[in-house]
Amino acid sequence: MNEKKSKLEGGYTIHPLSKIGAIALNVSNLGNQIDFYQKVLGFQLLWRKEDQAGLGTPERELLRLVGQPGYKRYSRTAGLYHFAVLYPNQGELARAIGRLFRLNYPNSPTDHIMTKTTYLDDPEGNGIELYAESPEDGEWFIDGDSFGARRADGSLSNGREPLDLEALFRQLGEDDRLEDPIPPETRIGHVHLHVSDIDEALGFYHGTLGFDVMGVSPGIGMAFVSAGGYHHHIGLNTWKGSGIPPAPPDALGLDHFTVELPDRAALEIVSARVETGGLAAREEADGLLLRDPSQIGVLLRVK
Repeated sequence: MNEKKSKLEGGYTIHPLSKIGAIALNVSNLGNQIDFYQKVLGFQLLWRKEDQAGLGTPERELLRLVGQPGYKRYSRTAGLYHFAVLYPNQGELARAIGRLFRLNYPNSPTDHIMTKTTYLDDPEGNGIELYAESPEDGEWFIDGDSFGARRADGSLSNGREPLDLEALFRQLGEDDRLEDPIPPETRIGHVHLHVSDIDEALGFYHGTLGFDVMGVSPGIGMAFVSAGGYHHHIGLNTWKGSGIPPAPPDALGLDHFTVELPDRAALEIVSARVETGGLAAREEADGLLLRDPSQIGVLLRVK
């Protein structure tokens, strides 16, 4: 995919150590959602206060749930396609998928060649990807109107093959307990968004925030951007239709996602670009909250 990478004129790019941080979801049943993320995915409950809760590992909050029992689910609006939980190795992914199968929880194991993954929805319909890196097997590419993968031996794949679960589960040892919490190294690897317009979204994520463009396909209606050469930190698509409206204020689902910058200086540079661009932003206790052109919330903060 890196042959499609592009940087901004003038050389500005977001700090290469920038990453995706916690995902904030508005949920209708806070208790049920907490139970799901603990029991099915192995997240730990880090805190709970009134109508909010934080889950993840003792080292890192991955998910913030906000109870909004009067909110509604809307179908054809901008918002979350999925957020992706990145495991430190394929053995831990095998443990996570094994847990899903033991619980008979529906999921779709998929081999993207460069990553091994499975997809599922939480009980309220929020899309989730669980994945581990496998760059030794090959790489993705976006070429014009096609998305695919090139295996390490040079052969081509559509990048959406069924995952070889037998091979994956061989990475589990006798001491691996499926019911244990997720490992401390687990983090949010990327977020994939339904947006109204790809070019507008790139103008924001690339043009203002400074993420590098790793691939664009107008025909598929998809683009990837990232920091530091990663395959993608943010996916963008128009698969719900070009020109879809923003999610209403009372929408369940994604409230915002976090972009973590490595230090205060890096945050100040991006904040200055936001101000120069005339974008509305609000100072929060833990960072700077702004909205992309599809009104999806983005929280900029120092890691």
